[in-house]
Amino acid sequence: MILDVLSDAFLDSVKALPFLFLVYLLIEFCEKQTSHKLVNALQKFGRFGSIAGALIGCIPQCGFSVMASNLYSGRLITMGTLVAVFLSVSDEAIPVIVSAGSAESTKLVLQVIITKVIIAVIVGFIVDMIFYKKNQLKEPEFEEICEGCDCKHHGIVHSALIHTVSIFIFLFAVSVILGFAMELIGENLISKILLADNIFQPFVAAIVGFIPNCAASVVLMQLYFEGVLSYGSLIAGLCTGSGVGLLVLCKINHHNKKENLLIAGILYAAAVIAGMVISIFIH
Repeated sequence: MILDVLSDAFLDSVKALPFLFLVYLLIEFCEKQTSHKLVNALQKFGRFGSIAGALIGCIPQCGFSVMASNLYSGRLITMGTLVAVFLSVSDEAIPVIVSAGSAESTKLVLQVIITKVIIAVIVGFIVDMIFYKKNQLKEPEFEEICEGCDCKHHGIVHSALIHTVSIFIFLFAVSVILGFAMELIGENLISKILLADNIFQPFVAAIVGFIPNCAASVVLMQLYFEGVLSYGSLIAGLCTGSGVGLLVLCKINHHNKKENLLIAGILYAAAVIAGMVISIFIH
């Protein structure tokens, strides 16, 4: 069991490496070369950045949520765009559905993606309508990301590698802890907690979705296939399943703890409301 947990944690963390390195390269390049141009370009999206965020996030790879967290910490994207990415990300859920290899599974993939994108665009737009002035894009706050390192005295590749390794170690450690927790709790106990045909099921599913590990979305999909979860509860769980993106946000945006809690609260509220509304119309 120990080797399985360690190998799974390592593989989950390695998947984020290319995205981590690329986004830190982008951030370092922006800091040294093109910060004004990039910010001006991103500001053109303004309150409609949630559309781009939702479409990017729906690609089945949790690395995009990590990328969005880093960009938001540098104030290169708005809160609404970040929330849209988090809500639309499906990490391992889509591959699990596709692996069924049937026409119904293909239909379900499209249904899940479209549902989550619609929710992400709507919620992201509302968030930017409310918080746009407070979180309006401005000169990137790279000092938030570069705190505690010596980036100014090194090239962009060297600095990006330092940040990438630091986050990788953090993600691996958390994944190991969560992996052991999932093994000890077990899927059977989770199934009992998620009572079928219960009006409060989306509340619980959304909490399970917060577990920053790809195993959570896999469990949710398996429970849906077994008839334990309703479609609305599945969506609620997948909407909060931003992978390690929320963890990374808490680490690099640690000076804004209230803001991080606000974002987590928005994700939970949006997931639960969407799940309950869907459950009313789709049984």
